[in-house]
Amino acid sequence: MLTFRRNPAPEHSDSTPMPLPLWVRGDTNAFFGLGVNVLVNVLTLTGLCLGVLHLRGHDVFHTILPALGIALIVGNIYYAVLGRRLALREGRPDVTALPYGPSVPHMFIVVFVIMLPVYLRTKDPLLAWKAGVAWAFIIGVIVLIGAFVGPYIRRYAPRAALLGTLAGISISFISMRPAGQMWDKLWIALPVLLLLLIGLMTDIRLPGNIPIGLAALLVGTAIGWAGGAMSGSEVSAAAGDIAFALPGFHFGTLFSGLGDTAPLLATAIPLGVYNFTEGMTNVESAAAAGDSYNLRSVLLADGAGAVIGSALGSPFPPAVYVGHPGWKKAGGRTGYSLATGAVIALMCFLGMFGLLGAIFPVAAIVPILLYIGLLIGAQAFQFSPKAHAAAVVAALIPNLASWAVGQMDNALAAAGTSAAKVGEANLESAGVVYHGLMVLGQGAILAGLVFGALVAFVIDKRFVPAGVVALVGALLSFVGLIHAPQVGWNESGGVSLGYLFAAVLCGAFALTRPQARVPDAEELELERLHGGTVAEPAA
Repeated sequence: MLTFRRNPAPEHSDSTPMPLPLWVRGDTNAFFGLGVNVLVNVLTLTGLCLGVLHLRGHDVFHTILPALGIALIVGNIYYAVLGRRLALREGRPDVTALPYGPSVPHMFIVVFVIMLPVYLRTKDPLLAWKAGVAWAFIIGVIVLIGAFVGPYIRRYAPRAALLGTLAGISISFISMRPAGQMWDKLWIALPVLLLLLIGLMTDIRLPGNIPIGLAALLVGTAIGWAGGAMSGSEVSAAAGDIAFALPGFHFGTLFSGLGDTAPLLATAIPLGVYNFTEGMTNVESAAAAGDSYNLRSVLLADGAGAVIGSALGSPFPPAVYVGHPGWKKAGGRTGYSLATGAVIALMCFLGMFGLLGAIFPVAAIVPILLYIGLLIGAQAFQFSPKAHAAAVVAALIPNLASWAVGQMDNALAAAGTSAAKVGEANLESAGVVYHGLMVLGQGAILAGLVFGALVAFVIDKRFVPAGVVALVGALLSFVGLIHAPQVGWNESGGVSLGYLFAAVLCGAFALTRPQARVPDAEELELERLHGGTVAEPAA
């Protein structure tokens, strides 16, 4: 259960407002760290829009990026104001604003799970864009709801299931593509990744405390240009595309996408749940570092950012980032948040990301995404009880299946055919378990939560909640939210029956009244520090 610490009120009663500078020296380090992180993420989503979804450059640079820019600058200003209000209220000038930017897991999920299948099926980037905008809107609404119900879900959901599902996304949809792009030009990418690992996973610092993200990007760029991987003519062409643009409301695009919400719910619901659980974790992390923010204020802002961004045409929901204690340690206060939002938004309005994409080699950019994938995957094991390691792996599996089926479908489509044309029997005879993986991977995020929670509760010998989870799995598969291609009625009868049998079996074992697994001291300390669900000690 999450607890939020309140710092003691300032002892002085002087009515004179405490001087609170807009910028301190530590904001410079924090700005370069967070700014480069957000810059790389926006460069990546720009490349995905242009290279994967084949959206028109005009739509990307004149609508999507300016819409994202509005969401980012409003959000960063909000969190800077929130930080300054906390500093004034508690009489402390060392309050650090929460970091904010486009959500990395959502960035890949909306492209590869929502928009790309629509594009491959219809060959219409506009329809894919509409689906993505509608999905982002639904995510925002769920996060807004989560501001009120999130603490209850967080209290009862096993951490292994939540983080394991996120790890599945990070390994499959965040890490695998960047890893492939890296090994295509490893002479550029590996030095960049090594610098990131040294700077972000050890206590080694560069001379002059140079921000490691900036240094890694510059080193990779220098190697790429020196090795002939880049083209000056592409830079000149991209420079000609720079033009100022502000977004307008795209309600038509949003409402058109919302016309078919059923396929979006299977991923939007669990990712929305993840958004507000991650928000809770980040707020608690900030509280542990000394800055106690109001959880509801944070979640309402995150949800509103996604809703506003989607109304303006952006399919990429923003969110509070992990890493507040790191920016606080670097000396960041509230100015770094304001500067990050302003600079990145200005770049979005000017359409500069095409130019930046021509200057920075892809192989110098994607290592930070692989690093993020490694970090998120590792956290699933580090912050879950050791006894629940198998549950973490269970939560991974549906996402891996979804990624594998997507790769198969894309390869078959490139060859001018499909699994239906080849025949599942022929695929099976070639050792490709296509149908089973397809069923397993549909609604992968929600399926991972269910499967991971079921395994975690069984490990803890808590068969009543395990049976409840199995019944939830039966219901979700029956209506097609998991393990089915669409939402409907009796969409996956065999799978639903399997979950029902599992619920009956759990009920039978519950009648034997087994003693629940007793958590060890390390697990109890993990719960105290990070919150989550652990087995209740035996009476």
